[in-house]
Amino acid sequence: MGPRLSSTSGLTARPRGVLPIVCLISLATIWLCRLPKMCLYGEGTSDPKLGPVARQTVDLSKADSPFISWPLERVCKESTTWTPGIVFVCDNNSGGIGNIRNYILTCFRYAIDAGATGIVFPRIRTRSEKDLSNLMLAYQGFDYFFDEKHFRQSLQTACPQVTLFNSTDDIPHAPVPFKAEQITPRNFGRRGGCDKRELNKHTGRFDQGFWTHINDTAEQFKLPPPSIRHPRIIRFTWGVQWDWPVFRDGPEFVATYGGLLRFRGDILALGQRTAGYMRQFAARHGGSRSFAGLHLRTENDALSRWPKFDEQSGAYLERAAGMDFKAAYLATGNKTEARKLTTAAADDYGMAVITKHELLKDYPSDLAALDALTWDQQALIDFILLLECDYFLGVSPSSFSMNVAGKRHLQAEGLYTRPWRIGGNGDGRSWLVGKYEHYWEDWLFMFESLWP
Repeated sequence: MGPRLSSTSGLTARPRGVLPIVCLISLATIWLCRLPKMCLYGEGTSDPKLGPVARQTVDLSKADSPFISWPLERVCKESTTWTPGIVFVCDNNSGGIGNIRNYILTCFRYAIDAGATGIVFPRIRTRSEKDLSNLMLAYQGFDYFFDEKHFRQSLQTACPQVTLFNSTDDIPHAPVPFKAEQITPRNFGRRGGCDKRELNKHTGRFDQGFWTHINDTAEQFKLPPPSIRHPRIIRFTWGVQWDWPVFRDGPEFVATYGGLLRFRGDILALGQRTAGYMRQFAARHGGSRSFAGLHLRTENDALSRWPKFDEQSGAYLERAAGMDFKAAYLATGNKTEARKLTTAAADDYGMAVITKHELLKDYPSDLAALDALTWDQQALIDFILLLECDYFLGVSPSSFSMNVAGKRHLQAEGLYTRPWRIGGNGDGRSWLVGKYEHYWEDWLFMFESLWP
């Protein structure tokens, strides 16, 4: 076959229910113990001497939630034979935070199955602020959105087999001029009549297909086996962000994997301060610090078949008012329609609705920090506020709304959260307006391939 085939022989799966780290249980005092993993992350257990132990949870729905490494560590130990010289470049991305985030996480997940011992820090492609549909402008670094130190430390803890390169220039023995090999993962499986937009049903055999490709092309072009001195550098074609059936690795992995990508520190801090101001705003407009979060997706790059302004705004306000919210935070990049919704909320429902720019007018230094950010970076402030709100109303199939709802869903059961139920009335924390009739045309496949 060649120098490498995926194999799990010789690897012993960690038994379910065993926590690979020391956990802390808070009773009357703090007890140091080694208990099943559920003692910290979502289920009750018992101690033969102490009796029943209180249910312990970690809220993974917050923007600054901790990264729990053992599910990723388990995948890295069990499912991969690592090969020096296999390097993945995960930068063929574009769009807003929903698309970028899912592309990077999906690319890394493929890299793990391929046994890549090198990953290049992704660059993030920017968009035009005058024409939001123009997604293919110059690249920025990983820290355009994300906390590089957090990612480096988290990945090193879970997968020490992987080396992170700051750029393609740092890959040992990379070709000059640099050129990566492009692949499309789903092409390694026989998809038959499946729609091209559907997620990849062959991820369970991706490693075999990948190594068949590596060995066949090595023979075709007379290449030596992959090694540090003879690297094979892989870059995906555009658009693989909705490829991977996320629950293949189990709910523990799904619930924690997205924690690798924490927002940049200054953006996270600004978002958290803004959330505090929003609580104060809500208290002034109804006596309660509770507020609803609304995502109005009607910017000029919105697709024509998505729900329009009247459908989104009408459903949002009716539902929020029915839940007795007196205040709401509005995330949108459309200032004209923001004013329309704000006016309708006040006139028809007596509800005070505010956007981030309006909210920060009384805080000049924070408003200046917000204005210094690009359009897509400012959307991260919205993302943080919508994670903090008491009930979220968004729209499907916006990947932004779906990311927010998916991450908020993690509070429901913590580490063992079930998948978001497609359609219906949400999960008690969020609700998405949208069409739920056609699997492909209504982009329902995204619900199965989104990392919360």
